[in-house]
Amino acid sequence: MTLVVTGAAGFIGSNLVKALNGRGERDIIAVDNLTRADKVANLADLDIADFIDKREFIARIESGAFDAKPGAVLHQGACSDTMESDGRYMMENNYDYSMKLMRWCAERKVPFYASSASVYGGGRVFSESREHEAPLNVYGYSKFLFDQAVRRELKAAPAQVAGFRYFNVYGPREAHKGRMASVAWHFYNQLLGEGRVRLFEGSGGYAAGEQLRDFVSVEDVVKVNLFFLDHPRVSGIFNVGTGRAESFNEVARATINAVRATRGEKPASLAELRDAGAIEYVPFPPQLVGKYQSYTQADLTRLRAAGYDQPFLSVDEGVRRYVQARAASKETP
Repeated sequence: MTLVVTGAAGFIGSNLVKALNGRGERDIIAVDNLTRADKVANLADLDIADFIDKREFIARIESGAFDAKPGAVLHQGACSDTMESDGRYMMENNYDYSMKLMRWCAERKVPFYASSASVYGGGRVFSESREHEAPLNVYGYSKFLFDQAVRRELKAAPAQVAGFRYFNVYGPREAHKGRMASVAWHFYNQLLGEGRVRLFEGSGGYAAGEQLRDFVSVEDVVKVNLFFLDHPRVSGIFNVGTGRAESFNEVARATINAVRATRGEKPASLAELRDAGAIEYVPFPPQLVGKYQSYTQADLTRLRAAGYDQPFLSVDEGVRRYVQARAASKETP
């Protein structure tokens, strides 16, 4: 079975290709933009049948030159920079491109999986319905607008259409993201490079480091994607998070203690780490005021109702695995 994975050299896409390889899948068409050439490191250890530049791929689709009928299109490609100010660029990448792919898949009755996130904005309810969606930036809006198109298509869709609202994903193969990489990635680098990690001071009514997010391991994100690939009759828009909001302080503590474990040191409490100067709080960036989600927590009701019953890794366990993987690879900060 031929599978198309867009964003295949990216964070989630490359982890997905790795998992597909683990299931014996090799007939994979990887689609991505390698303008950032360092992303090729994410493909180096993977087995694919072909690589197509994202612009060439969409051009082939529009011209009819791409006549293959894949078993599914797993669409993970997107501009994920939440601070991107070029709205036209964001809409072209995240909305227009996705719409063209979805229509092409519908015409050929090909299952389509679209990455989707950041549509809830500063709300307090994170369930997949319109009244809870109020994106704070053009990234969130580009995802929101595509979700509305998915909703319109669902009833008449001739094949599976599944949209995934990823929460705060962390894990291997995200180094190329730089400043947009997860806080676990940044904390690990800061700790090894400076001996401490830096968190924001209080904001939005939360104490220093106590802003809450739903941090989900890329291991679990991949498992959800594979579940839907294995259940082609299940369509809809689904949250992909752990269902638990945990603080940035807890991510910092988990990261530091995971590194301490690799050194044979005992775990320390948050208070002990603060007292030792291993955690430092820095002023909240003024450019993020009004654009920052101080709280997120995925409502998993729809995902569970769809039949996905696997547990999600906690921050402690997921970050521990991540740190172990980075330490084993001897990755430098």
